[in-house]
Amino acid sequence: MTGSTAAQHSVLEDFDRDGYVIFRDVLDAELIKEVHGHVEWLQRKHPELRPEQLGHELLADDPFWVRLVSDDRLLDIAELFVGGDIALFASHYILKPAYSGQAVLWHQDGAFWPLEPMRVVTLWLAADHSTPENGCVRVIPGSHKQDFSEMRDSTEVDNVFGKEIAVDVDESEAVDMVLRPGDVEVHHPNIVHGSGPNTSPNRRCGLTIRYIPTSTLITEEQPYPSAFWLRGDRGTVNEYQPQPRYTEGKHFPFRDAPAWS
Repeated sequence: MTGSTAAQHSVLEDFDRDGYVIFRDVLDAELIKEVHGHVEWLQRKHPELRPEQLGHELLADDPFWVRLVSDDRLLDIAELFVGGDIALFASHYILKPAYSGQAVLWHQDGAFWPLEPMRVVTLWLAADHSTPENGCVRVIPGSHKQDFSEMRDSTEVDNVFGKEIAVDVDESEAVDMVLRPGDVEVHHPNIVHGSGPNTSPNRRCGLTIRYIPTSTLITEEQPYPSAFWLRGDRGTVNEYQPQPRYTEGKHFPFRDAPAWS
């Protein structure tokens, strides 16, 4: 791990109090440029999907995506929260196009996930500038200390999941996650969060990355489509996808591709 023990302790104190924390300038501009290219490549390859729905089922045969979530700078952050034995559970681009990007209604991530125990952390990597105008993530600080609430169907507003949390949310308490490309916001699986639609002229793209310790069981199909062992002890509770090999002409080309061939 990098960084002082005192700094790490401060980060964990903030996370324990608020349920989220922000790390600035985690990834370099060259890699973020590749992320932009990857997203555009995925959109061309999967025109049948809305740009908010470039999800985990696409990951197993995507060397760049696995390279990205394996980046040591991201794993070092994840290690603070889940320890040194790390696997990927899921990852999902939520790309909100200009003027028409869908909202994400208030929810708690862990309410959707087949994990036992619910020891998991989300890293939200900003690929674009993320602002209130283009539908940035909003969180309710401290709400991670409550249990999971029921979800209900909601189709009155065009939204990504078609569901929302079945309790009233005091939106006056919400904090906007204003991020620059390369910044990372980390949040707890219980925190109540969401985001508005993008009615601005600026695209908003972020990549969610869900890391688990290798001791957390994925209770659905094995190996799960996006389950990859990434660092430390592999553990015995899950099967993992093999590392995809890069094939020119088939996969998104990237600077580290030769090492993945």
